Amino acid sequence: MVTATSYRLTQYAHGGGCACKIPPGELESVVSALIGVPSPDLLVGLADGDDAAVIRLDDQRALISTADFFTPVVDDPYDFGRIAAANALSDVYAMGGRPVAAINLVGWPREVLPVEVLGEVLRGGLDVAAAAGCPVAGGHSIDDPEPKYGMAVTGLAHPDRLLRNDSARAGDALSLSKPLGVGVLNNRHKSTGEVFDHAIASMVELNRTACDQALQAGLRAATDVTGFGLLGHLYKMARASGVTAVIDAAAVPYLEGARAALAAGFVSGGTRRNLDWVRPHLQASVDEDELLLLADAQTSGGLLLAGEVAAASVIGEFVPRRAAVIEIR
Repeated sequence: MVTATSYRLTQYAHGGGCACKIPPGELESVVSALIGVPSPDLLVGLADGDDAAVIRLDDQRALISTADFFTPVVDDPYDFGRIAAANALSDVYAMGGRPVAAINLVGWPREVLPVEVLGEVLRGGLDVAAAAGCPVAGGHSIDDPEPKYGMAVTGLAHPDRLLRNDSARAGDALSLSKPLGVGVLNNRHKSTGEVFDHAIASMVELNRTACDQALQAGLRAATDVTGFGLLGHLYKMARASGVTAVIDAAAVPYLEGARAALAAGFVSGGTRRNLDWVRPHLQASVDEDELLLLADAQTSGGLLLAGEVAAASVIGEFVPRRAAVIEIR
């Protein structure tokens, strides 16, 4: 009997999850010359590559708009849907918002994969959105050579209480709300079929609690850690804020099995491109393996926060700008 779980979804795509993003340096060169319609109500746009766009509606409300989709990061279609939805919703939480509506974005090889498999993907996305209290109100689909799934999400926030990637200050603690390592574990899963339930659990976990705690504590700066790895997203954050980020490598949490997967060679091309992009702006006293783990391309990773909250581990601090944008000790 052929069922939805009879198909290894990761084998139908060249990449997987957020590791299949266009490299950060290449992407920045593409969008650098793009200038949209100016508006005094555009609070967050293209300037610093933040997690979502933010438009002021009035003195009490700002609208958050974002979209995120990718190729399968795991074989199970239901889990793929859950991970992709949590990842898309994360951009709203990373801005200090509350998701209020989502629409599905689907690319599907309909002559290769049965629609029943797609149904499981959509069911997974719907369940995670329901857990976030966010209605899924339709979407758009195309016939595509590779399976892809994600969401466009709309959220709401207070315009004076946003979490932005350009607002970290010297003296702020540097905190991370989820362990790293899903990239190397997902790459191992794609290559071997081994299933890492703890990595799936991390990816489907919503970043809502860390967001709520950050707002309650009065934090102003955050970003989420996805395809550009901790180093890539932290580089963008420190660069935009005009500070240097200092990482205590021993304090960074990792998922069980991440170091073993790295040692076995399950490192994605996206991870290596992340490290190549950040390396010129980096001063480090750790070895290459440690740098690769810090650059590991995450899917639905945690929030990187300027400040301390109970839901996150302190992994360093922000200091006045020095020669390097990131220092690793």
